[in-house]
Amino acid sequence: MAFRIVLFIIAAALSAAHFLRAENHAMVAVSLATPLLFLRRKPASLVLLQLAAYGATVNWLVVTLLLVQMRQQIGRPWTAAAVILGAVALLTLLSGLLLNARALRARYT
Repeated sequence: MAFRIVLFIIAAALSAAHFLRAENHAMVAVSLATPLLFLRRKPASLVLLQLAAYGATVNWLVVTLLLVQMRQQIGRPWTAAAVILGAVALLTLLSGLLLNARALRARYT
């Protein structure tokens, strides 16, 4: 269970770093505060954590597409950026999916 929580925290920290680079301090705070929902043992907390992970995944995919388009337009290499951001999106998606484990659901009922 610790692995699932740590993976989510890593995904949240990556999201916070992304928003910090974009100077969106409100989303940095939200990204860093979201893992605190693990402290509330309510089913709604687990659902919110999963929704946050899935929303962050969509954000990473949108950022990936925009970055690839921009790099293609200016003639710069884009494959490494696409692979890296795609991997981050996959890690974030996995962190949300792993929260659906029976052990976690039992703990949050």
